[in-house]
Amino acid sequence: MDLISLALCLILALFAILALGTWIGFALAGVGMIAMLVQSSAPPGQVLASAMWSASNSWDLTALPMFIWMGEILYRTKLSEDMFEGLAPWLSRLPGRLLHVNVVGCTIFAAVSGSSAATCATIGRISLPELTKRGYDERMAIGTLAGAGTLGLLIPPSIIMIVYAAATDQSVARLFIAGVIPGLMLAALFTGYIIVWAMINKDRMPPPDPVQSFANRVIATRRLIPVVALIAGVIGSIYGGLASATEAAVVGVALSLVLSAWMGTLSRASFSDALMAATRTSCMICFILAGAAFLTTAMGFTGIPRALAEWVGSFDLSRWQLLLALTMFYAVLGCFLDGISMVVLTTSIIMPMIEKAGFDLIWFGIYVVLVVEMAQITPPVGFNLYVLQSMTGRNLFAIGAYALPLFLLMGVAVTLLAAFPGLALWLPSTMLDAR
Repeated sequence: MDLISLALCLILALFAILALGTWIGFALAGVGMIAMLVQSSAPPGQVLASAMWSASNSWDLTALPMFIWMGEILYRTKLSEDMFEGLAPWLSRLPGRLLHVNVVGCTIFAAVSGSSAATCATIGRISLPELTKRGYDERMAIGTLAGAGTLGLLIPPSIIMIVYAAATDQSVARLFIAGVIPGLMLAALFTGYIIVWAMINKDRMPPPDPVQSFANRVIATRRLIPVVALIAGVIGSIYGGLASATEAAVVGVALSLVLSAWMGTLSRASFSDALMAATRTSCMICFILAGAAFLTTAMGFTGIPRALAEWVGSFDLSRWQLLLALTMFYAVLGCFLDGISMVVLTTSIIMPMIEKAGFDLIWFGIYVVLVVEMAQITPPVGFNLYVLQSMTGRNLFAIGAYALPLFLLMGVAVTLLAAFPGLALWLPSTMLDAR
């Protein structure tokens, strides 16, 4: 059997194992074991132990549980309520008015939470009831929240960036900084869409709220001070060179606990719930990474990645054609797998092609995060869709339809990133290379 046929058989075996309900970590390791037994003479048991230990012993992964814990702590505070009350007076004059709270709120919360689902759930539990009560179009409210919630992956700190950095041996801090401008660009695209929609559909907008005085708006802005301080502490310490990504994660947890105590939401029960939820999520991600590490090592022993890269290279695809093919590939894959699984599963196969095509791996990391964001609102496995389904009771595919314009805007963002790589590379080169 040639290596391309073997690769196809292994892919089919992976989906068959996943279809049986097997945990993703076990499925990845199982396919790696099959590949080793079929194509390599190396002892699979020793390779399994070595690969899993190396993947679990990565210093970059130390930041992962801390950022997840920080997000769990903040999810149990009144932060989203304060953000809504602080932002609403300033956004009420824009076309679309309070619909912008979804985008701006998710953008701000994404800077203190590395999770797309957590961002969507935290902002949504306040904004959706308020927008519905005030007469805003429910489909628009749900769709913009689904799309804007994905900013939790792109705007640092980002869990999936840490995963990508660990899988490709890249700098977490550099990835974090590279995600800032693309994240703000995507938020601007969402805001622009809301403005255009509101100007076209004036009959679907509720009557405007009474205009507040400048003084009242300034007073309301005080409720944003806690989240701004938290962002400054976490992200500012990285950008200012005062802390590594791992150290900044510890700062974030400490500040989150202080903020929770100050808001009166820190109790023994909330502390324990946040800690256990973060532990479960961290263990799940690390187990997936360990299984993927063994699969990646097994692929190296079989020679499949090199054969696939040569096979794709035989089509003589241009850089644009390769990116288009990869975007379509990730979009389809997102219908079946979550974002973290997509990243760790495809790294060993995709990286040889990317390096051969001459793409910068930091830039490619931001590209991957963008296309994984698209998968977050792609049924039937889009995590944000599940979050919103539990909150609204709407059909999963209906929510996906509401979010379709945001999905297309993410495609525009991918195109802009490909056309102007400096969107991702300028800031890290300016801030880090100048030191």
